Amino acid sequence: MKNILFIFGTRPEVIKLAPVILELKKYPDKYNVLICNTEQQKELSNQTLAYFNLKADINLDCMKPNQSLLEVQTRILTALNSVFANNEIDATIVQGDTMTVLCGALASFYNKIPVFHVEAGLRSYDIYEPFPEEIMRQMTSRVAQLHFAPTEENRIALLKENIDDNKIHVVGNTVIDALFCLSDEIMEKAADFYKKQNIIIDDKLVLITAHRRENHGDRIDRIIEAIKYLVEKYTDHTFVIPVHPNPNVKNKIHERLEDYNNVKLLSPLDYPYLVYLMKNAKLILTDSGGIQEEAPSFGCPTFVMRYETERKEGIEAGVSVLVGADYDKIVSLSEKILSDTKENTRLKAQNPYGDGTAAKQIEEIISDFFL
Repeated sequence: MKNILFIFGTRPEVIKLAPVILELKKYPDKYNVLICNTEQQKELSNQTLAYFNLKADINLDCMKPNQSLLEVQTRILTALNSVFANNEIDATIVQGDTMTVLCGALASFYNKIPVFHVEAGLRSYDIYEPFPEEIMRQMTSRVAQLHFAPTEENRIALLKENIDDNKIHVVGNTVIDALFCLSDEIMEKAADFYKKQNIIIDDKLVLITAHRRENHGDRIDRIIEAIKYLVEKYTDHTFVIPVHPNPNVKNKIHERLEDYNNVKLLSPLDYPYLVYLMKNAKLILTDSGGIQEEAPSFGCPTFVMRYETERKEGIEAGVSVLVGADYDKIVSLSEKILSDTKENTRLKAQNPYGDGTAAKQIEEIISDFFL
């Protein structure tokens, strides 16, 4: 039996690793699964774990207010030191490009333990867009033994960096697997949640999320101004904004948008409730990476409020559009969707990010690795 350590700390990591954790847990004769949560996003990550009926074996509580990146890295690495010292581990699995991912990979490497990287090979090739994630995923690739790439484009990116082709496996994105975990019962609970919030879910729903570090400052100001214009023009539409807890975002959004009747500002949502909004939205404005991957499954037009994206497959497939923090572009493109009907603006292209079998493929590859 192999001891497999999963390290994560944010909600997106939980969503994308949960299908892999659940898949490995199907084979207790092959794997002893150890779950470590750095709690980089303490409330969000634990909330999402509960949805998948999972619980961390180790919680590190690494965050404190207003930490610098250096402080966050130091605290996570220091906390992980005891995890590796006190547990016999045969492999570490990390997902994506957060500080937790880099620290998990480094700590595992320092202990000469293989690193398996889920969602490997995403690249923007701009070290400041997204910041600091672009560098974190590139550094993680240098120490990983297995690279689970969502798409062929990701595989090609890794090959260009001289990663051994035998270590790269194109499996799709596990976020699609997570979508398939949602039952009708869970969706009905989500519908009831919005009824209790007095939020009308109809064909005139706009979902907005904004939180990325590179959008803080002047960029979030421009984004909010564009949203204000749309809110004031399309008063028959409902604009739902799950507000990220980071005060750089939260305070500005509440100060400038909370007085509009057709704007619904919510606390961070449990995963099924966010999926319910994506499924029913007429338009999505987001700077999230995960939503770029999930929204195509529902045919929803998605405008990405970033200047660079490592998820270029969606742009190429026409299921998402880069708009940055450009006021004019956000407004003009949104008007085209909001001035038409939901039926006329649905997207027909297939989701380029996978078919929901990624976790099964990953388990089989890990099993072969240990033969």
